Amino acid sequence: MTTPVLQARGLVKRYGHVTALDGSDFDLMPGEVLAVIGDNGAGKTSLIKALTGAVQPDSGEILLDGKPVRFRDPLDARRHGIETVYQDLAVAPSLDIATNMFLGRELRKPGILGSVFRMLDKKRMREESARHMAALKIGLRSLTQAVESLSGGQRQGVAVARAVAWATHVVVMDEPTAALGVKESGQVLDMIKRVRDRGTPVVLISHNMPHVFEIADRIHIQRLGRRVAEIAPGDHSMAEVVAIMTGALQVSKEGKAVVADQDAADAIGLS
Repeated sequence: MTTPVLQARGLVKRYGHVTALDGSDFDLMPGEVLAVIGDNGAGKTSLIKALTGAVQPDSGEILLDGKPVRFRDPLDARRHGIETVYQDLAVAPSLDIATNMFLGRELRKPGILGSVFRMLDKKRMREESARHMAALKIGLRSLTQAVESLSGGQRQGVAVARAVAWATHVVVMDEPTAALGVKESGQVLDMIKRVRDRGTPVVLISHNMPHVFEIADRIHIQRLGRRVAEIAPGDHSMAEVVAIMTGALQVSKEGKAVVADQDAADAIGLS
């Protein structure tokens, strides 16, 4: 049996009287794109924050390669090989592409120039950046151009390449196509496929159902603070997935979508 790369069991997170996670489970398998979807308030943001060290769950367990871990903060998760591409990309617009690729991980020149004078090895950073960009087939004129001069899709490419360069376990992408047009969204989806094909599993948080169905190997559906279903896109229609997400349908033990709320199912024409 294949061991999940990243796993959670019974995560609970409360903010005062509000329960954001109510015993949520999670399983990310090797070499897959797992989409995490849910309505507003479903707890998907809290789940991802718990899995990437941004928040500490009140109870429950997180496992990496089958071994229990506890991330103190996002830097701790990064040290364990979990990289996140945030919706705002977290890039420095005025700096060039190569510098952004190594932001916070700058390479120093060898010998006394690096150890004493703290000089950066810009040539090596450009070479390494070019290699990572080429691996993901991201075409840019020059790695010395400022990120602020790039299009939205190209900026997303820089953020994705940076995450993949350092991720040894998982890449998490938060709404990577939210602010992009059709063409650039397609380019980002192609990049995600290439990341998966290189063997790095991807967690994709998205509200865009067509994109989810195009790229996801499996879909994790979050509702009322817990995972209510984990399905393959080919087994259910887009309408059924949205209905499961909103509570009109539920998934039976046989894997079929059945009515859970008759009134809600009637309202959206599923019964």
